[in-house]
Amino acid sequence: MKGSNLILIALVILLTVFPLVVVRDAEFPGADAQAEDAITEIRPDYKPWFSPIFEPPSGEIESLLFAAQAALGASVLAYFFGYKHGLRKGKQEKQRVDASD
Repeated sequence: MKGSNLILIALVILLTVFPLVVVRDAEFPGADAQAEDAITEIRPDYKPWFSPIFEPPSGEIESLLFAAQAALGASVLAYFFGYKHGLRKGKQEKQRVDASD
């Protein structure tokens, strides 16, 4: 079991690093930029319905905010799953104690 987890972690790292090493000096635009390019190509006269409420001053700040959002979401998920795991363990322990009485 431990070996398969290590293999999976290594594969995730490989899949993450491989494109960055193979395609040097490539830009990886976000989905928003790709969608905007596709819309502009299809309808050059298209005007957006609204503009962003907050425009980050730089790409680095935008990346920081995105990473913070991802970390917050991961923390909420980890708390939820940890809480559920603790409840299940508590129920199992209670059943074990009740069965031994």
